[in-house]
Amino acid sequence: MILREYLAQQQRLVDAALHRLVPPETTPPETIHRAMRYSLFAGGKRIRPILCIEAARTIADESAGVLPAACSLEMIHTYSLIHDDLPALDNDDYRRGKLTNHKVFGDAMAILAGDALLTLAFQVLAQLDAPDCCRTRLIAELAVASGTVGGMIGGQVADLEGEGKPPDAQLLETIHRAKTGALLRASLRMGANAAGAAESQYEALSCYGEHVGLAFQIVDDILDVEESSEALGKTAGKDAAQHKITFPAVYGLETSRRMAQQECERAHAVLEPFGERALRLHELADLIVRRKS
Repeated sequence: MILREYLAQQQRLVDAALHRLVPPETTPPETIHRAMRYSLFAGGKRIRPILCIEAARTIADESAGVLPAACSLEMIHTYSLIHDDLPALDNDDYRRGKLTNHKVFGDAMAILAGDALLTLAFQVLAQLDAPDCCRTRLIAELAVASGTVGGMIGGQVADLEGEGKPPDAQLLETIHRAKTGALLRASLRMGANAAGAAESQYEALSCYGEHVGLAFQIVDDILDVEESSEALGKTAGKDAAQHKITFPAVYGLETSRRMAQQECERAHAVLEPFGERALRLHELADLIVRRKS
């Protein structure tokens, strides 16, 4: 199966699971469930869930609980996007080519929709049909990756406080290893944990996650400079307009492109012990670097 068909198949798998896990729009209170589903099913690529699933498949043919765990990652990611787009943060009107959540449902409901997805993610993990030790590890991985110390929220704080400051390489790395990289790395770690990975396998997949996570953010920063709003599905050029610290701002476009490719090559290298079982992870690393949106 070629990569495009594989991704479409995995996206359908994840979407079907999300439909089961998130309350229907008709469940009271209806407005919050409409708001949650509006952003959750707005056309995301499902990169984080797919990385989680594929990490598990790299270890074992069957992994109990990996699909709900993968869905919990997408819930956290979507909640972060809803909140990122709010007027108090990045103040954006479009996400994935559609009006942002607060533009449709208002600021208050958008905040609550993000809160609800965050809460539901941990409910899903707590209710996993898996051994207690596995559930605990998965909950801890997601909590740390989403949190303030080296996690997504910590990265968002550093990003906000870095606006308007002179471009600085150390601050840039601090921001993006936490803001974007932590959740992408957790996707691999959670897949490894769900599959009962040995310590060496867990470490290798974690290292792969660090490299693809950094590559993902470098490419994101490049695309914000080079692509149109129509291609991105969100407002292009906002990083420069808000004086954010980005890879192109610190290193320039050409060096940033080389850095992304280097991270991709490092990701490939750490997968060598897995042989053919890691084929899809190799393909996903290349996709992350070559994407245009």
